[in-house]
Amino acid sequence: MNGGAPMRIGWVCLAAVSAGILGFGIVVAVVPPAGDPLLYRADALATAGLGLFGGLIAVFPFRAGQRWAWFALWFYPVFWLAHLVFGLPPGTDHVHQAVFAALSLAGLLVPARSFFPAEGQHARRWPRSGSGVS
Repeated sequence: MNGGAPMRIGWVCLAAVSAGILGFGIVVAVVPPAGDPLLYRADALATAGLGLFGGLIAVFPFRAGQRWAWFALWFYPVFWLAHLVFGLPPGTDHVHQAVFAALSLAGLLVPARSFFPAEGQHARRWPRSGSGVS
């Protein structure tokens, strides 16, 4: 699927958010803050997984225009807005949360017409396979 510039903006924004989450998870896993290092490393592993899976979804099915990926990636703005609204960790400045919320919203809203085209145009809803099932 070719969504042009809006699609490129979308998947790049979402991939950037994913990279930030993945990077944070890796840093905390390698250098956990003071406290229970096993607890921090377990959280870091989950965080890195969120970044990795989100990145894979953004770069492959989302970029290919598969509508399910657009819906799945709505987890990102909900996640970041919840962190921002409720003052959740990490950090106390929360600037990164606002930036990631804005990037993830832009990544989903800018290419929305590619996932929900006007009547009479074709949107790719599900992955195609060689099994003959559409």
